[in-house]
Amino acid sequence: MKFVTFILVALLVVFTFCMAAVPVLLGFAPWHLGHALQVSTHMSAKLACSARYISGYSPERIVEDLASYSPVNRQVNLQYREAERTVQADLFGLAGVTAKYYPATGCALQLLDAEPLAGLTAPVLPAQAELDWPAGERLSSVQPQLQQQLDQMLAQDNQQGLETRALLVVKNGQLLAESYADGVTAQTPLLGWSMAKSVTAMLLGRLIQQGQLQLDDQALFAAWAQDQRFGIRLQQLLQMSSGLGFDETYAPGSDATHMLFTAASAADVALQSPLLLPPGQQFSYSSGTTNLLSRLLSDRIPGGPQATVDFANQQLFAPLGMQHFLFEMDPSGDFVGSSYLYASARDWARLGLLMLQQGQFNGQQLLDAKWVQQATAPNSSDNEKAYGFQFWLNSGDAALRWPELPADAYAMMGNRHQTVMMIPSQNTVLVRLGWSKTDYPMASNFHLLLSH
Repeated sequence: MKFVTFILVALLVVFTFCMAAVPVLLGFAPWHLGHALQVSTHMSAKLACSARYISGYSPERIVEDLASYSPVNRQVNLQYREAERTVQADLFGLAGVTAKYYPATGCALQLLDAEPLAGLTAPVLPAQAELDWPAGERLSSVQPQLQQQLDQMLAQDNQQGLETRALLVVKNGQLLAESYADGVTAQTPLLGWSMAKSVTAMLLGRLIQQGQLQLDDQALFAAWAQDQRFGIRLQQLLQMSSGLGFDETYAPGSDATHMLFTAASAADVALQSPLLLPPGQQFSYSSGTTNLLSRLLSDRIPGGPQATVDFANQQLFAPLGMQHFLFEMDPSGDFVGSSYLYASARDWARLGLLMLQQGQFNGQQLLDAKWVQQATAPNSSDNEKAYGFQFWLNSGDAALRWPELPADAYAMMGNRHQTVMMIPSQNTVLVRLGWSKTDYPMASNFHLLLSH
């Protein structure tokens, strides 16, 4: 009976991917059908757990968000156990998996017999509601006209089905306006997807400032000691020009989907990547590269997952006054630096403001100003230079990435068009968080806000 069910579900997956016009018929080899079922259930369980127990979304909204990736996800059976804070997922009784919420590190799939994340703690950060933002939560600089424009922009976005959930404007260190969709507040942690890459780089920058790493460091991992990967430098990992061959395709059977949804250790998947090109020669966007940086962070902070959590909180998040965030770990106990940081729009803006202020925040130099300059400078690859240390740059190539915006703009960016944009010449940070399946007019919308 289970075999018959598997065949029926496999046919559903095939039909769905064909209807979605996935390249090369299915977009994956037929022998990856089993992994396709796993990806659907594992992705659904993981994202549903985080959306429910971190962002506080309703089951109905969660289903719609998941379905934006594949209609198959509507067929996934999700069972929430509120007392245990777990989500169990299966597809017609197949590929069952459970994701569990941990207070210090968010949600992780239950893929190991042991639970390295159980018992980890995070400090309770003192609320500073009586202080003006960014030190606290009090707003004293809201501009009514800009607030009205932001509200109109958010409403127009959502009338067009763009699912914008938060917009925020910071200028000269002051929060001038913020707007939120229904069910989202200034305290709601929202998924940044690949914006976590930029924050991972900032944590490495903190280690560099403390003298525990250098940009020219080589011999980064023991697994690379006996081959040419020995010569890859930290700066090349940060700039995604390592020369490693990592399959960033998001389809069943790829490195990326295995890393995020079916592997117990994201970094272990990336560590197996072969060297295809000389390091530094070519830019190649790779989430695996960022999870190597996460492993490097863990390796250089002795004491296991608890020490890594403590470092991130004590050395970056607490000094920024962040209150509503969770940086999630994979089941093995490393941050999923490529993808899984949840933070409120105000906290995302704090991270952007730290970069805008050359690493300085509330009187503390959290990142070396020279490192910030290096992180936002073009790389020296042959093909795409407008990328820094896990930050997208407007300039560096023959044409501007966002012609409507000042040349010095740079950004954290993530799937579903998450953006934290820093514009030094305007002393401005702009934040957009949402769940857009289609293109989002980020550059034109941000241009309108700047013109105001």
